[in-house]
Amino acid sequence: MKLGVITDGISRNLEHALTLMKQSGLEHAELQFIDEFEVGDMNDHHISKVKSLVDHHEVKVSCISRHIFGGLPLKNVDLNSANYKDQIDALKRCIKMAKALNCDTVRTMSFSKEMIIFGSHGADVWNVSTGAWEKLVALMAGAVEIAEKENITLVVETGNNAMITSAWLARKLIDELGSKHLKLLWDPCNSLYCAEKAYPDAYEAIGVENIGHIHLKDSFINIPHATVECTALNKGDMAPYLSDIADALRRDNYQGSISLESVYRPSNATFEDGFKESLPTFLELFK
Repeated sequence: MKLGVITDGISRNLEHALTLMKQSGLEHAELQFIDEFEVGDMNDHHISKVKSLVDHHEVKVSCISRHIFGGLPLKNVDLNSANYKDQIDALKRCIKMAKALNCDTVRTMSFSKEMIIFGSHGADVWNVSTGAWEKLVALMAGAVEIAEKENITLVVETGNNAMITSAWLARKLIDELGSKHLKLLWDPCNSLYCAEKAYPDAYEAIGVENIGHIHLKDSFINIPHATVECTALNKGDMAPYLSDIADALRRDNYQGSISLESVYRPSNATFEDGFKESLPTFLELFK
């Protein structure tokens, strides 16, 4: 499988992150934050420097990962609003950067979460955020149309505070939009926070053909306490699922890439230390 890391989980210094990544046996760099920039905010000169570093270290860029649409409340957005157009412009800049780096995958998020989207027998009157799903589909359609024109794959991430929190919802969105240019960026650990079991439930709901990219990390999840505690890989609530996911991806010939999301920071240590602690398990399970 194509294994890599989100580089700023090691360091925002791309030179340092790529050096350590390559030394670790990983060859696919996911770019999110570089120095003081989020991807999509870099000019041609900065992108050229990134390309030089990528070429020098002989790695591939797996995904350009900006938080497009992230955190925007649906009630404050429509197809003609300035904040929506700003996000679409950022998407276009990310696509430009992706093409400069020979990458065909760009991430998007899915606005801020409305907790109850569907319901019946009275819940449709008292509990459901009426029209939220239909509005999401319409807004995402604009981004998918651009992906189709630019011939790139748009991957929507299962986010903690997003409309698409689960693989089940991602599959529903993909099916309704009906485009081969929209796939899931599956973060199964994030989806634990909406109580979706990563395997077999989530894996079977999405179908491997609809997974465009994967993030792997581990945490202890306490939903009643609204708490997440990051851990080394295979030491938290993802531990019961990781081996089964790895076996299933091999069995089903998954062709996309997998990024170790290095968000674990040990006590009195750094995120780079957390990366080094999770790396052996990541390689053992997925290489």
